[in-house]
Amino acid sequence: MPIAWEQFTPYTAIAGGLLIGTASVLLFAGIGRIAGVTGILAGAFNGFFHAKKYDSWWRVTFLLGMLISPVLYSVFTPLPEMNIQANWPALLVAGLIVGFGTRLGSGCTSGHGVCGISRLSPRSIVATLAFMGAGFLTTYLIRHVM
Repeated sequence: MPIAWEQFTPYTAIAGGLLIGTASVLLFAGIGRIAGVTGILAGAFNGFFHAKKYDSWWRVTFLLGMLISPVLYSVFTPLPEMNIQANWPALLVAGLIVGFGTRLGSGCTSGHGVCGISRLSPRSIVATLAFMGAGFLTTYLIRHVM
């Protein structure tokens, strides 16, 4: 598989990383919460169905910010074209597998990979190595073996 070097965008990648890191730090410094998107989403749903609704406002705001961000970005520059080469059943199965993995691993890539590693959490370092290794292995097997 060739690498499209003309599409390499280090400045936007650095800017995106800085924004994610800044948002994580602000959330932790502001209200003492980890920016793990899976946990935020689960807590938002739990807040609607349980008595802890007071805890859901920041979760819903965080998730709305994630949904609104591409719209705001598109005001300044066109969004890149997306080309998903999978059918709906494959996407649904993949989503369920990812959801199962985040529950099994007690967190997702943002919670463990961004926030956990920055806090030097041994559990997060092991979890990140595990899901990155599984991702590398899966990609290799699908692209080069199958």
